[in-house]
Amino acid sequence: MPGTDPERPPASEARPDPQGRVSRRALFGTAAGGLAALAGGVAAATTLGDGDESPSGAIPFHGPHQAGILTPRQRHVRMAAFDLRTHTDRGRASALLLRWTAAAERLTRGEVPDPRREPPGSRAAETGVLTGTAPARLTLTFGLGPGFFDRPGLTEARPDALAPLPAFPDDRLNPAHCDGHLLVQIGSDDAFVTTHVLRTLQRLAHGEARLRWTMTGFTAADGRRNLMGQIDGTNNPDPRRALLAGPDVPPWLRGGSYVVIRRIRMLLDHWDTLPPAHREQALGRRAVDGAPLTGGTERTPVDLAAVRPDGVPVIAANAHVRLAAPADDRAAVMFRRSWSYHDGLRPDGTPDAGLLFTAWQQDPRTAFVPVQRRLARGDALSRYLVHEASAVFAVPGGVRPGGYPAQELLEG
Repeated sequence: MPGTDPERPPASEARPDPQGRVSRRALFGTAAGGLAALAGGVAAATTLGDGDESPSGAIPFHGPHQAGILTPRQRHVRMAAFDLRTHTDRGRASALLLRWTAAAERLTRGEVPDPRREPPGSRAAETGVLTGTAPARLTLTFGLGPGFFDRPGLTEARPDALAPLPAFPDDRLNPAHCDGHLLVQIGSDDAFVTTHVLRTLQRLAHGEARLRWTMTGFTAADGRRNLMGQIDGTNNPDPRRALLAGPDVPPWLRGGSYVVIRRIRMLLDHWDTLPPAHREQALGRRAVDGAPLTGGTERTPVDLAAVRPDGVPVIAANAHVRLAAPADDRAAVMFRRSWSYHDGLRPDGTPDAGLLFTAWQQDPRTAFVPVQRRLARGDALSRYLVHEASAVFAVPGGVRPGGYPAQELLEG
C-alpha cells in the first residue's frame, strides 16, 4: 500500500492525565500536518457521499456518518469484537481509538499505518504486507457494546437503547462468540485486505484490548443470494432511516446507528432434502426470483390477506415473510446487510455454514427485539436455523479529521 503523508504524532505521546483522560494537546495540538494532508479526503467525503469511491477507488473514511453503513456491501467482511483490559480507563480507551482511527485513515487510502504510532511495549510491527495492494473499497466501522461504558466509568452515559438483547426461545448461543466492548466491521472486496487489517488492529490494541471473537463472511457473485438459495435483503428500507438524528440523540451518536449482529447457522443438509414447494412455503417467496407466493415480482408487496379457492391463506400462518412483517413500520425499521459464511464441517460432519446477519436501526428495543420475538413463536424457517452468536453495539457518528469515534463521549 504505497503512499505517504505528513507524519502525525505517535500514540505514545497521547498519555492519560491523572484523571484518566487524554489531553486535548496530545489529541489535536500537533495534528496540523495531518489535517492539511487529509483535506482532499474531506472534500471527497462531502462531494461523493458515503459509499462513493474517490478516483483512486478508495472510500473516504471521514464524513457525517461512518462508512460501512450506507456503503454498498463489499464482497468480504471481517467482524471482530474486542474486550478492554481491566486497567483501561477513559484516557487509555481514547488513545486506543485514536490509534485505530489514525491507522484506518491511512489504510482506507491505500497507505500503511504510521510506524511511530505502534503501542508502547509492543514487539510486533507493520510488515508491509499490503504494499502495492489496492484497498478494494475498504471500510472500517467502529461500535461500542453495552459493557464498554463500565470500564472507563461512563455507565451513566450508556444509552437506554443499548440494553443487552434479551434471551430468545430458540437461541443456542456460545457466550465466547457473543457481546464485546468494541466492534470493528472491516469490509473490502479483497479478503486478503480484511485479514491483514484485522491483524493490524490487534497489534495496535496491544496492552489495552484483546480480541474476543471474529467472524468472516462473503457474498455471492451477484451479491444477493444466501446459502439456502434465497434472495436476501428484499424490501430493505432506505438505509438512512437507520441513522440517528435529533435533539434527543447524544452528540457522539448523531449520524450513527445501532447494529445487531447474529451468527445464524443454516441446517443445509436438512434444507437441501426438502421439496422446492416446502422450502418456498417456509419463506413465503419463490426461490427463482424472490417474488412473493401471492404473485408479481420481487418488489411486489406481499398480499398477506390472499387466500386460495379453498380458503387457505396463500402465505402460510407461520411463513417467514408473514411473521417478519413489522407490526409498526415506523418503529420496526431495520436495514439488513448480511454475508454468508462457511467455516468447514462440524464434528458431526454437517456444514458449519450460514448467515452473518446485521441489522441497522434506531432502537433495537422497538425494531429487532419485537420482530425476533415473533419469529421465535413459530417461524417455519427457524426449524432450519440455529442462532449461535449475538451482539448489539452503538455505532457513533462520523469522524472528522484529527478526531476519533465517540470523542465527545470520552472527553465530555
